[in-house]
Order: sequence, then C-alpha cells, then structure tokens
Amino acid sequence: MVHQAEDRAKVRRQQGQAAIRLALQGRWKDAASLNKSIIDAFPTDVDSYNRLGRAMTELGRYGEAREAYQKALEIDPLNSIASKNLSRLATLGKKSAPRQATQKLSPQMFIEEMGKTGVTTLLRSNMGVAARMSAGDQVSLERDNGSLVVKTTDDEFIGEVEPRLGQRLGKLMEAGNQYVVAIGGISESDVKVFIRETFQHPSQEGKRSFPPMATQPFRPYLKDRLIRRDTQGESYYESDEGEELDGNREEDEAEVRVHKFGGTPSVDEEEGEEE
Repeated sequence: MVHQAEDRAKVRRQQGQAAIRLALQGRWKDAASLNKSIIDAFPTDVDSYNRLGRAMTELGRYGEAREAYQKALEIDPLNSIASKNLSRLATLGKKSAPRQATQKLSPQMFIEEMGKTGVTTLLRSNMGVAARMSAGDQVSLERDNGSLVVKTTDDEFIGEVEPRLGQRLGKLMEAGNQYVVAIGGISESDVKVFIRETFQHPSQEGKRSFPPMATQPFRPYLKDRLIRRDTQGESYYESDEGEELDGNREEDEAEVRVHKFGGTPSVDEEEGEEE
C-alpha cells in the first residue's frame, strides 16, 4: 500500500511537471488536456485546477477558466492563486472576446543589463484588456501626445508609462533608440512591464535608458524546487504580487536585479546627461 501511494505521487508529480513544460512552450491545448487527465486521476489536485484555469484563460475560454479556479477554491478556500485569477477574470464579463494569439518573449530577454533594462508599473491601467494577457506577452511602446503608452499588438491601450520615465524614453526613441516591451506582472489593479533597450543610436552613446537609482530584487524566474507542491505555495506562473514572467535558466540560484523607475537619479547622472 505504501509503495502504491508513493508510485501514485510520483506519477502525479511527473505529469504535473510535463504540464508545466507544455505551458512554458505555449502549447495550451495540450496543457489543458493533460491537466484534465491529471484531475481525472487525482480529483482533489488543486495545482492541476489552477494550471487548467490558466490554460483555458490563454485559449480564451473564460467560462471554463472560472470553473477551474472555482473548483480549486472549493478544495482549498484559502488558495491565493485561484482567488487572484478569479478577480482578474471578473473584469472581463461573460461575453468578452477571446484574446488574440500574442508573441511571447523569452525570459532571457529581460535579464538585467545595467542601464538598458527596467521594470515599471503602468498608470491608468486598462485592466479589462490586461486581464486577457499574461506574463511574457509582447506589447508595444508608443508616443502619444507627449506621453509614452503601452498597447497590445492589436493597438488596444493597456496603460501609460510613468511621466518621468516616459519623457526620457520618448526622447531617446525620437533620437533613434529602439526598445522591446513585455508584460512582466499582472495583479488585480496593476500591470508591470519589462522594457529593454535593443538598439542605441550612435548619437545617444553614453546615455542610459535607465539611470542609476534605487533597485529592487525581482525574480522573473522560479526555481524548479519552488514549483508548487502544497496548498500554501505558489504555482509555476504566480508570485506574491500577481502573475509574473517565468522560465528555465541554467543558474537557477541567481537573483536578478532590475531597475524600478522612481526616486531621484544620482548626482553624476543628472550632471552628465541632459534630460
């Protein structure tokens, strides 16, 4: 009996890891099917219901996503993942159109390079649009009447970049710099985006897109051993602040630091660059 229980636990763990790999590859239909199979064999597996909810959200099947998360809460009423995602789905309404397929950017794109990578929380976030998106989705950065805004690839407004950073990046873009942007995290009321400088125009040599200032530890990657094993942890696509970018990395012990725009640039930066 003991061996049978251990074998079942091993099978569930292996299938769960396979479901995670499918999700990281963007194979959402396959991920949904596998999670349903796990649930058939293990009807009280909360993790599988949460993963199924995520897959259904990605497929635009919001009603089925809600059902999966609600089932997770029936099994574990304190499950924060299911609760947060139900709150996000509530902003969509029952007749919301399915999300369009979006390009995912590799998490490796956003490993910090000093002065070239930053993360910021958007202002005036359009949560109705953001709720249909997920971490890693590529979005666009556009200048709009003196402001810098973030939009989906279908030209839907997501939010506005904080004015000080927006003005800085806007000037650099006008001078010829280029950036790539992706959704970094989504909570009930906020949207974070990663911004990376991909091309610096020769005329802007020496000017940093993200000047030195306060940094914060941030983990866009989750170690394999932190993949949720019990009802208290977080799943492979969640963090304490909401959904965040994840993926595989060779040095899984490392912690990256990204610039969170805000505060006051250093004296050297103010004197050395014209804002």
